Amino acid sequence: MSGEPEVLYSVTGHVATLTINRPERRNAITEGVIAGIGEGIGRAAEDADIRVVVLTGAGDRAFCAGADLAGGTARFGLDPNRSSHPFADLLRAAHACPLPLVARVNGACMAGGMGLLAMCDMAVAADHASFGLPEVKVGVFPMQVLAALMPLVPPRDLAELCFTGEPVDADTASRMRLVNHVVPAAELDAKTQWLVGRIIDKSPAAIRRGRHAMNAVGDMNFEQALSFLEGQIALVAQTEDAREGIAAFNEKRRPQWTGR
Repeated sequence: MSGEPEVLYSVTGHVATLTINRPERRNAITEGVIAGIGEGIGRAAEDADIRVVVLTGAGDRAFCAGADLAGGTARFGLDPNRSSHPFADLLRAAHACPLPLVARVNGACMAGGMGLLAMCDMAVAADHASFGLPEVKVGVFPMQVLAALMPLVPPRDLAELCFTGEPVDADTASRMRLVNHVVPAAELDAKTQWLVGRIIDKSPAAIRRGRHAMNAVGDMNFEQALSFLEGQIALVAQTEDAREGIAAFNEKRRPQWTGR
């Protein structure tokens, strides 16, 4: 893939697709991959026509095999001139993105790839995909990805993944709630499009505000969350989409969303 971007950005309708474009390296993470995904998320978030971001890998062998270890342990180090690690910043950018993120898992999802999966709101996986946190096999630990995985995976399942480093199959990953749907590889695109289609016909304004609210209340207690959310419903009710949606309901027609 020499000369091609490490992350491809494409748009179809209201959907932006980010494709990690290193199939010869099982779509392993480099600084270029991190930058490309981050830039793609930012680009999509600024485009009023985009309603969903899909993240996937090129080919059918791997979604993302984790960090490219050809560079040794330097890949995990902190630059003293930076206040944070680029991969951590990518997870922060995904968390702050106002758009739903959907992972299309087309093959092996390992190590840092699990972080990319976990930073997405939903996931569809091919039935041949495998999932794992093999860091302990090379003397490191999935530190940063834990921040994204801990809200998703039951503690004992997460402990087994982290401490054994052994992979699990797609059905087990579904049981662990890592993915929403598992389908034969030939049906992966259709199932992803089906899921995306169930999002893009809904109010973009409500979804953008709703994703912000869902992320904001994650660490709040009940009373804090309820106080925050009662203000959010007042905000979202003032949007053009809310007025249009309620009018369409009463008039028994399909709403025409403006996203405002």
